[in-house]
Amino acid sequence: MPPFGFAEDEGPRTVLGVTRSASGRTWVDRLDSSSASLATAMTQRLGLPEIVARVMAGRGVGLDAALAFLDPTIKELMPDPSTVTDLDAGVTRLADAVVRAERIALFADYDVDGATSAAVMRRWLVQVGLDPIVYVPDRLIEGYGPNVEAIRGLAAAGAGLLVTLDCGSTSFEALEAARTAGLDVVVIDHHQCGVELPKAAAVINPNRQDDLSGLGHLCACGVAFLTLVGLARELRRRGFFRARSEPDLLGLLDLVALGTVADVVPLTGLNRAFVVKGLAVARRRRNAGLAALSAVARLNGPMSPWHLGFLIGPRINAGGRIGDAALGSRLLATDDPVEAERIAADLDRLNKERQVMEAAMVEEADAQVFARFGADPGPIVVASSADWHPGVVGLIAARLKEKWNRPALAVAFDRGPLGTGSARSIAGVDLGAAVRAVVEAGLAPKGGGHRMAAGLTVEENRLDAVRDFLAARLEATVAAATERRDLKVDGAMTAGAATVDLVEMLEKAGPYGSGQPEPLFAFPAHRVAFADEVGTGHVRVSLTSGDGASLKAIAFRAASEPIGRTLLASRGRVLHVVGALGLDHWQGDARVQLRIVDVCEPRSAT
Repeated sequence: MPPFGFAEDEGPRTVLGVTRSASGRTWVDRLDSSSASLATAMTQRLGLPEIVARVMAGRGVGLDAALAFLDPTIKELMPDPSTVTDLDAGVTRLADAVVRAERIALFADYDVDGATSAAVMRRWLVQVGLDPIVYVPDRLIEGYGPNVEAIRGLAAAGAGLLVTLDCGSTSFEALEAARTAGLDVVVIDHHQCGVELPKAAAVINPNRQDDLSGLGHLCACGVAFLTLVGLARELRRRGFFRARSEPDLLGLLDLVALGTVADVVPLTGLNRAFVVKGLAVARRRRNAGLAALSAVARLNGPMSPWHLGFLIGPRINAGGRIGDAALGSRLLATDDPVEAERIAADLDRLNKERQVMEAAMVEEADAQVFARFGADPGPIVVASSADWHPGVVGLIAARLKEKWNRPALAVAFDRGPLGTGSARSIAGVDLGAAVRAVVEAGLAPKGGGHRMAAGLTVEENRLDAVRDFLAARLEATVAAATERRDLKVDGAMTAGAATVDLVEMLEKAGPYGSGQPEPLFAFPAHRVAFADEVGTGHVRVSLTSGDGASLKAIAFRAASEPIGRTLLASRGRVLHVVGALGLDHWQGDARVQLRIVDVCEPRSAT
C-alpha cells in the first residue's frame, strides 16, 4: 500500500492528486512499487523509521547495504589507486621528486576545486619536507589552464616538476613549452578530454577515454587525494618514512569534502565517503582558513554540505571571479590564524561585491532572453553582453538554467570581439561533450568541461552559430529531460512529525546533492499561519497542521515567483506544501525548518 496521499495508479503515483502545482509541476512518488516494498523491508528488518527507509530505497540502497550506507568509510570504498590510468607513472615521478627534494610547482585552476586541490597537495608535500610553489592564473588575463608564459616563469623559479591541478588535460601548447623548458609534468584533472592527450610524465584523469577505473565522478581534489594515497604507498615501499612521520592524509578530508560539494560532482560511492568523513574533520575546525571563513560567513551549528556549497564555496570562488585568484588556495593552505582572518575578510568583501554585480547581470540576461525568444527559448538559453564581468558569467548561466529549465550559456564580451563564456546544464544533458563538439567543428577556439558545466571562448560574430549548433545537438536530450515536469516526493508527514531526531537521522542517509537528490516531503493541508517577505525576495512562513503543531518554513528568492505569490496570498488558508527539511541552529539550539520548493491549493490539485 502506498503511504497516505500517494495515489495508486498506472505509471508514476501522484502525490495528493497534484498534477499542476503553483510552479506547474506534477507531484509524483519517487518510489515505484518495488522500491516501496524495499523500504517496508528496511523498516521491518532493520528498525529504520519509515521515512528514512523510503529515502534510502528511493536512492537505490539495497537491504543488505543499508546499515553500511548510514556509515560510509574511506577504507571500504577506497579503490586501489593503481586502477586509474597513469597514476602509477605519476606517483613514481612524484616520489622521485620527494626523495630528491626537488622544487615542485603546483599550477591550479582558480575555482574551489582548484583551490582545494592545491591546498591538499601543498599541505601534504610540506609535511614531507618540500616547499612547493603554488601558481593560480588570473582568470581575466591568463584564462583557464596552463599558459606558456607562466610555465616559463615557473621553470625560471627553479621548479623541476610541474603538477597541474583541475586543468591540463587539453593544454598541448603549454605542456610542450614545459618540456622545452626542462620541466616534467604530471597532470591531475577530471575534465572530459579527447583521445589525443598532451605529452607528459603522466596524465592522471579518470575521465580520459582509455581509463577503466570507473572513477570519473571524482572532482580534481578527489583525484589529487587518490594520487596522494598512491604516493604515500610508494614512499612507504621505498622506506622514506622510516626516519620521519607519515603525513595525516585523513586530516585533509575537510578540503576534499569542500572541493567535492562545490564542484557539484555526484555524491555517490567514494565521493559520499569523502564528504561524510570530511565534514567530521571540518567540524573540528582544525584548518585555520576554513575556521576563519566560517566566522565571517556567520556559520551557525556544525558544518553541513549546505554550508560548504552556499556559504564557504562562493566566498572562495569570489577571489577567482573578481579578485586575486590565488586567495582561496592561500587561505586553505595557511596555518597562520592572523593571515587566515585577513584573507577571509578579503574574500567576504569580494563575495558581497560579486552578489551585487550578479543581481544586476542576471536581471539583464533574463530580460534579454525573453525579449529575443519569448516564453520558449528553445533547447538552450544564450545571453551575452559587453558590460558583464567574465568572472560572473557562470553564475548568470546557473540562474538562467534555474529560471528556464534549460541548459544555459552566458558570454562576456568585455574585452572586445572574443568573449568568455560559461555554461550550465540540467540533469540528463551532457553539456561538456556538446561544447567539445563546438570546438571540434571549428566554431570556437577553446572549450571544454564536464556533463553539468562547461566553459568556452567564442567570437562575437559566431555566437549565433554556436547557439544554433548547440540547439541542434541538444534538442532531443533536452526534450527528453524536460518532457514532463515532475517533482519527486519521498514521503508525506505532518508538522508534528518533523522532529530534530528525524532530521538528524535523515542527515545520516546523506549527504545530498548531485546524484543523491535531497529528500522532499509533502505536508498535506497545512494552514499558512504567517507569511511575509524578508531579505532579498525570500518568503518566511509558519505552517500549522490540523492537530495544532507548527513548523517554520522559508521559500528562498520566491516573493516574485508563483510559489511566493501563492504563499503571500494564502495567509490563514490551507495549502499542500512540498519542501526539504533541515536544522536551523540558533544560540546553541537546533530547530527544524522547512525549505519550501513548491505549493498547491487543495482545490486546484487536479
